[in-house]
Amino acid sequence: MMENFRLKVFRAVAEQESFRKAAERLNLSQPAVSQNIHALEEELGVTLFDRSGNHVRLTQAGTVLLRYARRNAQLAREALDALAKIEGEPRGELRLGASTTVAQYILPRMLGSFQKQYPQITLSVISGNTEHVVQELLQGRIAMGIIEGPASSRELRKRRFLEDHMVLIVPRDHPWAGVREVPIEALKDVALLMREAGSGSRRVVELALKRSGLKLGQLNIAMDLDSTEAIVSGVEAGLGVGFVSQWAIGKEVRLGTLKPVRVAGLEIVRDLTLIQRSGPSPEGAAAAFERFALHEADEAERAVRGRVQQ
Repeated sequence: MMENFRLKVFRAVAEQESFRKAAERLNLSQPAVSQNIHALEEELGVTLFDRSGNHVRLTQAGTVLLRYARRNAQLAREALDALAKIEGEPRGELRLGASTTVAQYILPRMLGSFQKQYPQITLSVISGNTEHVVQELLQGRIAMGIIEGPASSRELRKRRFLEDHMVLIVPRDHPWAGVREVPIEALKDVALLMREAGSGSRRVVELALKRSGLKLGQLNIAMDLDSTEAIVSGVEAGLGVGFVSQWAIGKEVRLGTLKPVRVAGLEIVRDLTLIQRSGPSPEGAAAAFERFALHEADEAERAVRGRVQQ
């Protein structure tokens, strides 16, 4: 009882609001996506998308069908989970969401091993800031998410995934690169590169600075950037200093292109969080990934603690 392919194509176009993006997500050509949508419209006798503007928008009929297409996809996943219980091996499609730092620096290390252990599970990952991942989950577009910032929605079930330290990084030729620690007041005198509004990283940094008595209005925020990678590159280029995850700077520290610097009286520690919609515990592919991810996270933290103690 697999999901009807035309409905799967329809869902992709509706959720991406683009034939091109849907084609990329499904690994199809754009003409193939268009042909499937045209065939579905012919079969149902309705127009599903308004193609008159710059964006593809659902018609009233398309909006109605999307609700049922999502139910159909969920039923297909539940059927595969039920069959997997009989066969004893999880299988099917698993869609994950991850905040930017997690998607770039943590998940790639896990996914290859997971696929080897569970070859019958097809994985796909979307990334974005914390708010985006939460919305994708609440709208049923992903089964599970890993986020960097707090999520207060009561519709979510949350589990601690991994501890993360946010560290201040400076260019290798910066005056602070040779010092062990700088006073927190010194942050007022440098150009600070920050993540964009809505980012979990930004919220965590702002809260920590406030708790340490430093008002945000006292800072010289030179630039808002949409990824950790952009902050790292900006710091390397001498555009300013910034706070990033410890997981994001291993290569740069080894190469000596930037330096982490302690800030006196400031420690920014956060929990990366595994989120799912409230309700029954996950089964099948989702349950397998949850077990695997939590085990891998525990092993990663042990490795970090071991390096610190050496």
